Amino acid sequence: MAKIHELATVLADQIAAGEVVERPASVVKELVENAIDANSTQIDIYVKEAGIKEVTVIDNGEGIAAEDVPLAFFRHATSKIKDRQDLFQVNTLGFRGEALPSIASVADVCLETALQTETQGTFYHVRGGEVTAHKPAAMRQGTKITVTDLFYNTPARLKYLSSLQTELAAISDIVNRLALSHGEIAFALYNNGKRILQTAGNGKLIQTVSAIYGIQNARQMVAFSGEDLDFKVQGYVSLPKLTRASRNYISLLINGRYIKNKQLLKAVLQGYGSKLMVGRYPIGVIDIHLDPLLVDVNVHPTKQEVRISKEEQLANLIEQTIYARLAKENLIPSALENLGSKPKTKREPKAEQLDFTLAETSDSYEVKPKPKRSTAEITQVLMGSSLAQTQETTPKPAKAQDVALTKPVIIEDKRQLDSDELKAWDEKYRAKVQAKPINTAELEVEHADDQSSQTPVKEKFPGLTYIGQLHGTYLLAQAADGLYLVDQHAAQERCKYEYYREAIGEVSKAQQELLVPIILSYPTTDTLKISENRAKLAELGIELEEFGQNTFIVRRHPTWFIKGQEEDTIREMIEWFLEDHKLTVAKFREKTAIMMSCKRSIKANHHLDDFQAKALLEQLAKCNNPFNCPHGRPTLVHFRNLELERMFKRIQDPHQGKQTEL
Repeated sequence: MAKIHELATVLADQIAAGEVVERPASVVKELVENAIDANSTQIDIYVKEAGIKEVTVIDNGEGIAAEDVPLAFFRHATSKIKDRQDLFQVNTLGFRGEALPSIASVADVCLETALQTETQGTFYHVRGGEVTAHKPAAMRQGTKITVTDLFYNTPARLKYLSSLQTELAAISDIVNRLALSHGEIAFALYNNGKRILQTAGNGKLIQTVSAIYGIQNARQMVAFSGEDLDFKVQGYVSLPKLTRASRNYISLLINGRYIKNKQLLKAVLQGYGSKLMVGRYPIGVIDIHLDPLLVDVNVHPTKQEVRISKEEQLANLIEQTIYARLAKENLIPSALENLGSKPKTKREPKAEQLDFTLAETSDSYEVKPKPKRSTAEITQVLMGSSLAQTQETTPKPAKAQDVALTKPVIIEDKRQLDSDELKAWDEKYRAKVQAKPINTAELEVEHADDQSSQTPVKEKFPGLTYIGQLHGTYLLAQAADGLYLVDQHAAQERCKYEYYREAIGEVSKAQQELLVPIILSYPTTDTLKISENRAKLAELGIELEEFGQNTFIVRRHPTWFIKGQEEDTIREMIEWFLEDHKLTVAKFREKTAIMMSCKRSIKANHHLDDFQAKALLEQLAKCNNPFNCPHGRPTLVHFRNLELERMFKRIQDPHQGKQTEL
């Protein structure tokens, strides 16, 4: 009896679905990518219970011809490539022909579609891989796909799904990346009828960034662009003061496709140099354009892992472009911003009569409870606020409803919370909050795509005049724009780092012979890697000779090694090389310079005389990057004159929002 047999089509589709359809977010990704490939300009995504119950994707794309609808649910059926040559020049997000049959094998799928040239559309229903309906339907141009009961016939997969919040976060992340990749498309995402994301679809990347990350974060991002003969990179990266604890906020896009690539991600971080704090990562959108022949997207069913020809060249371009762009910025942080207490420049109307205040966030309002006030105080505040508004604004004809809502509402009993006046007040502010659009006019000015049109920074580093020292740790200095506090350890660490980095770089390739050779032993796996790369290690100045099984002997070392640290330095270089096969002498010397500068800098509680303090400030001003120590901590913070005047109440913010000097 034969033991080898061909699997049934439905079973084969369910097995393949394990790679393509991992969770509801995978369904959203595949369907939205198909909508993008159909040249849609508007895509709406509706999910229920984070996509586990239902996912609906509606687009206004080209649609599917009636005779092609059944074929669309066959594995390896696609309209995006025809021959072998097309496989090496893929210009679409999908091309494998696996998405629809994989989804249909583990869910209930209804498809409605129509072409502009057809008089009617097509309705097609597939459940668990079996066709249950195929008939004409009334449908505008485009496609609507509804997926319900995901994993109903594969309960093991359904059992291992995460919580609704986690699954919804994964869907939101996928849609965010697709929106950043295709700014010319208007995306809308809804969960249980509540809108989560809305983009304009006008092709302006900064507006998409503000819709996803908030307008306040978008204001702290700078545009960059660079190109060479093979690649063109552009996009936005956040200033070093705006960071996150995860790399997930960096989006790498290649020809409109979101990808994951460790080498390019590392290049983005290296573009910041030592401006980032240890363990912190920026927000960034890196849009890369290249010839499709230079990238192989046929690596994984999800198509997020790709192979790039000349990847090292592309990484260097990204690193240099971001580094050059950030070098133009004045990166001295505000002292109050570092404390998390940003001075308010705009006051919103206060709902004092409800004992709540509306606090402005990045793109919405949140309600925060305030201490209770007496009825007399509430009435006084409301009357004062109304009077101030009357004096400051030009009188306009007011509707009777608006006049009624501006009258003070006095709450004396809990039962009054259900009154018609309070309900009218709630409806008024709810409508204002929901209808409040994102003002991106300023963003368009601040983040002009043309780098040549950007206004130059007034002064990269201020001329500091030394005042004194605080607790043997901080130097006080002044400039025309306010007071500066300098961390003496971080400042000298930066100065010494740049000195050591240059000094070590000038060392020749001369070797120092050892009287007593160094013996190094490694596990078999590491030994095989080291043996394979002995020639590259020799270029770094590490000459290894085999000395028995899993053992190497070192008879000489570069003369720039620190005395007494020869063996440790050699081991560190080999370990770093095993981790990063592209380690160069320059990179290793940079790591060494960071270590030396930290150990040899002055520490806290070390008192300096005036001459030493002034010399340190002069050295800091001459540094290429005087704003951060090699570990990313700020070397100095700034108190603006306006902030100092506010501290001493020389300038106050009355209820009217106008500044009055005392």
